[in-house]
This record gives sequence, C-alpha cells and structure tokens, in this order.
Amino acid sequence: MDYKKLRDMVSHRVTFEYDSGAKVVGTVGACMPPSGAVQMLVLGKVQVLDATGGLIAKYDELPIVPNNLIGFQVTEGPL
Repeated sequence: MDYKKLRDMVSHRVTFEYDSGAKVVGTVGACMPPSGAVQMLVLGKVQVLDATGGLIAKYDELPIVPNNLIGFQVTEGPL
C-alpha cells in the first residue's frame, strides 16, 4: 500500500470501497502513527453506504484501519 499517498489525503474527502460493494466516505483528519506505515486513519463527516449507495450510518468521526484484512477470530465469548 502507498502510505505516502494516504498521508497526502489529509484534509481531503475520500471514498474507501470494499469487496461487498460497501463504501466509507469521509474527510481524512489524521494518520497514525505520525510517520511510517499508516495503521489508522481518523475520518470526519463520515457516511457508510451499502452496495446500492444507500446510507447505512453517519458519524461525526470514525477511526478506520485502511489495510487489508487477513482474517478474524473469536477472542472472547461463546463459540
């Protein structure tokens, strides 16, 4: 991933698209950590859209991880 490109997007409205067709649209407010590989972005004025463009949710601020998900598992609770 081109982390410099993500850092250059601070203060820009961007769209993140997912394989399901869902989209997260928001203004990049910050990249974390301050240098090196971007592990998290903080977006402002966020809209989460479904595959048809329908609004699922709105947030004033939403932290996201802009990296590829490689897996998930139950950490606590019943299986």
